Amino acid sequence: MSSTSGNTESFEEFYTEVKEIEKRDSVLTPKQQIERLLRPGSTYFNLNPFEVLQVEPEATLDEIKRKYRRLSILVHPDKNIDDSERAQHAFEIINRAWKTLECEVTRKKCLDIYQEAKERTDHMIEQKRKKQRKEGRLEEGIPEDNPLKYSHAVYVMTMKLFADMERKRQHLETRDMEERKRKREAEIELEEQSTMEKEWAKNFELEDFPIWYE
Repeated sequence: MSSTSGNTESFEEFYTEVKEIEKRDSVLTPKQQIERLLRPGSTYFNLNPFEVLQVEPEATLDEIKRKYRRLSILVHPDKNIDDSERAQHAFEIINRAWKTLECEVTRKKCLDIYQEAKERTDHMIEQKRKKQRKEGRLEEGIPEDNPLKYSHAVYVMTMKLFADMERKRQHLETRDMEERKRKREAEIELEEQSTMEKEWAKNFELEDFPIWYE
C-alpha cells in the first residue's frame, strides 16, 4: 500500500515538473505570450511584475532587463500586425512591469512583498506542524514538504499580497478623489455665496432707495 502511495506521489511530482517545463517552453511564441498576459484573471496576475516578466525575485537587474527586452520584442505590435491591438495591450503591461522593477524604490517594495509572502507561508507551515504534533501525526508530513508545493504556496501568498496592496491603493485613491471633490464643492459654494452677496449689495445700495424729506 505504501509502495503504491509512493509511486503515485512520484508520478504526481514528475507530472507537475513536466507541466512546469511545458509552461516555460510554451510561452516563447508571441501569440502565447500575448495570451498569457491577457488571459482571464490577468488583471490579478499582472499586479506582480516578476510574474509578468517571468523572472525570479532573486534575479539581478541585468537579468530582468534582458528578459524585458526579449518579451517586449515578442509582443511588440509591429511584430504582431494581425493582432496589433491586443499586442499593444500586452506590450504596455510588460513596460509597466519593467518600469516598476527598474526603479529601486518600487522594486524594493515588490521584494518586500515577496519576503512577507515567504514569512507568512513559513508561519502557516509551522502552524500546520504544531497541529500535527499535538495530534500525534507529525510523521505524516504536510503537502508543503514537497518543494514544488511549497513554491506554489509562496506564489499564491505573493499574489494575495499584491492584490491586497492594489486594493489599498485603489481605496486611498478613491478617498483622495472624494476629498478633492468635497473641497471643490465647498469652494464652488463659497464662490456662489460671494457672488450672491455682491449682487445683493449692488442691487440694494442705499442710493437706490428714494430719500424722503420732511
